[in-house]
Amino acid sequence: MLPSQALLPAVVFALTALQALASDTFIAAVYEHAVILPDPTQEPVSPYDALALMNKNMDVLEGAIKEAAQKGAHIIVTPEDGIYGWRFTRESIYPYLEDIPDPVVNWIPCTDPSRFGPAPVQERLSCMARNNSIYVVANIGDKKPCNSSDPKCPSDGRYQYNTDVVFDPQGKLVARYHKYNLFRSETQFNYPKEPEAVTFETPFGKFGIFTCFDILFYEPAVVLVSKMQVDTVLFPTAWMNVLPFLTAVEFHSAWAMGMRVNLLSANTHNTSMAMTGSGLFAPGGPAAYHYDSATEEGRLLLAELSTQPRLSPTYPPAINWSLYATSIKKFPEENDTFLGAVRRDMFTFSELRHKAGNHTVCQGDLCCHLVYQMSKRKDEVYVLGAFDGLHGSLIKYHWQICTLLKCPSTNLSTCGQPVETAQTKFEMFSLSGTFGTSYVFPEVLYSGVQLAPGEFEVLRDGRLKSKHGTSKPLVTATLFGRLYEKDLPHPLRTSL
Repeated sequence: MLPSQALLPAVVFALTALQALASDTFIAAVYEHAVILPDPTQEPVSPYDALALMNKNMDVLEGAIKEAAQKGAHIIVTPEDGIYGWRFTRESIYPYLEDIPDPVVNWIPCTDPSRFGPAPVQERLSCMARNNSIYVVANIGDKKPCNSSDPKCPSDGRYQYNTDVVFDPQGKLVARYHKYNLFRSETQFNYPKEPEAVTFETPFGKFGIFTCFDILFYEPAVVLVSKMQVDTVLFPTAWMNVLPFLTAVEFHSAWAMGMRVNLLSANTHNTSMAMTGSGLFAPGGPAAYHYDSATEEGRLLLAELSTQPRLSPTYPPAINWSLYATSIKKFPEENDTFLGAVRRDMFTFSELRHKAGNHTVCQGDLCCHLVYQMSKRKDEVYVLGAFDGLHGSLIKYHWQICTLLKCPSTNLSTCGQPVETAQTKFEMFSLSGTFGTSYVFPEVLYSGVQLAPGEFEVLRDGRLKSKHGTSKPLVTATLFGRLYEKDLPHPLRTSL
């Protein structure tokens, strides 16, 4: 017979599961963590020192997990790099890695910590989940030995993976995901040989998981939603904000709306690297979000979300993103266009010279159409822009973008450069484009990097429209499309 203390987590989990089954909603949490970073070094530290650093971060995460559980959360997502940070070489990260088994082994590290060798990080995460009766999602590093019989085995005899883990409220490992799309600076990790579509069932819906840069690619992001039919995506990230289209809260909210799923986005917080922006995003817009580039503090967010959003009466309908724009005959293309760079991407821009009007700008196969009226024209310049082409320096992937964009100054050469503030409000705008993809993400960003929940809509014919004008000055309204089938082969993965 088990002692009563050992039975308690199982009893609490059973009650939590029954409560979730009785409801069509659940409470989700994300924690934006100001990561305690190791000292930069080319040489590996001792396992003792590595664990000491990781325990400092896990002390903070444990406090957030306890608070989330006390407030009724069923699941909490913590950030990418949230336990050991970054600034690593392949060699220097090794002491921070653990061997993470396939979840089919049915393992609870909290009660059986040495089953697969030393695993103090997995043990502690498992106990956090078990002791607080909550699903815990974290990002750590996995190591897998290999040998010369494997032609792709690295010279040091091991694979190293950027890895997400999920522990259920009993502390059992229920999901393990190896990041498939590494960012350019992640040379300490290996690419998995094949993409992974990791899902798991909960009493409150079907969940999928991937990491940071993955969100921009077909595998695994689209596969999880379109083929695996998940209800909610878990998203640990270390996202460096890039205006005007790839600010964390802006793009992640748009992605949840475009893909029509819940997205639980937990970012790291480091203002010197422009890392901030987390949220609980639903198909109809953000339920809660946080963006803070002024302080160095972490932040816990909670919100109630639909367990199966596809079954909700308010579930957004499917959109034909090119229907309206391809039917337009009356708007001729602007003659006074000019080229402007958004980072390395050359957009075709047209200045909005009047307080109201109709505009059309084309590039490649994309024509962008705008109808607008400013509530009061300030001494600011706005442009309509179109981009249809490959983005990226090393890894090249295809974007189609229509954007109503504020320029940083009245000098047109600055259009496309980052800007966070504006003074001009719009009485109305309607933006559409002749997109060649069904994967389009609607973004509206107000002054001060604020979202506009409930203030815009996407009609079934593909028009992004303001409902009653903008309540705050507008920085950008954007339709961000991805033509996955036009992406170039990955230069690093294909050479493995």
